[in-house]
Amino acid sequence: MITLLQVSDAHLSPRSPLFRGNFERVARAAAEVAPDLVVATGDLSLDGAGGDADLEFAAAAHRGLPGRLMALPGNHDVGSEARLSARQPVDDARLARWRRHLGADRAVLDLPGWRIVGLNSEVMGSGHAEEAAQAAFIAEAAAGAGERRIALFLHKPPFLATLDEAAWNPWSVAPEARGALAPLLDHPGLRLVASGHIHLHHEVRRGPVLHAWAPALSFYCDPADQPGMAGSRGPGALIHRLHADHVETITLAPPGLEPVLIEAVRDQTYPR
Repeated sequence: MITLLQVSDAHLSPRSPLFRGNFERVARAAAEVAPDLVVATGDLSLDGAGGDADLEFAAAAHRGLPGRLMALPGNHDVGSEARLSARQPVDDARLARWRRHLGADRAVLDLPGWRIVGLNSEVMGSGHAEEAAQAAFIAEAAAGAGERRIALFLHKPPFLATLDEAAWNPWSVAPEARGALAPLLDHPGLRLVASGHIHLHHEVRRGPVLHAWAPALSFYCDPADQPGMAGSRGPGALIHRLHADHVETITLAPPGLEPVLIEAVRDQTYPR
């Protein structure tokens, strides 16, 4: 059995103590779990898309978690497609900043019986050259999986309810960009799709595949801003236990985690 720790949406910054307590409590609890791999599914930083300081601080904190780290960017880290991040579009400079502090923004890691694939959801739908490069990377990752089971991680989930939903929304991969994910989403070995970004914890099985939205380590959103979206809003992390042919997921929520409504800290959270 392989144990993965998924942390998401920590939103850390050296300029603010916001959310650090939650991160530190989960880090202490994670030490007892002793994961084989830690996957950070985006928004490690509060405003890494705006400069080095937040990303450098967040990178150091996440590297302090127990186990090998696979870090994947979110919109607060590298910007995103223009509809979501008009003031901070994903670009060469932001991607270079991420790579300088955290390494590659996509990855494949093979563990016994499993292939772990991490993607940069923020280039999807952006038109940036890295979108096409990642599409080729996805096809190669799927083609080379062999008989391994696949666990896919990215910041934004591929979709909210159904793969064919046509309307754009700020929470998932853009509809026109989902086709690039087909080699993985259609792969017979796929068993887990794990994401963050939504600041909701929700799990649903579609056939043999578990789709998991990780809870945020920072704030939760007003339900009025997420109409019809199911899930719990408490902070925490996820532990994924990879068995021979299925995934068992449990919540890691040690005592003392503080739930914070975004409206209470919005002026300290989003770049002006």
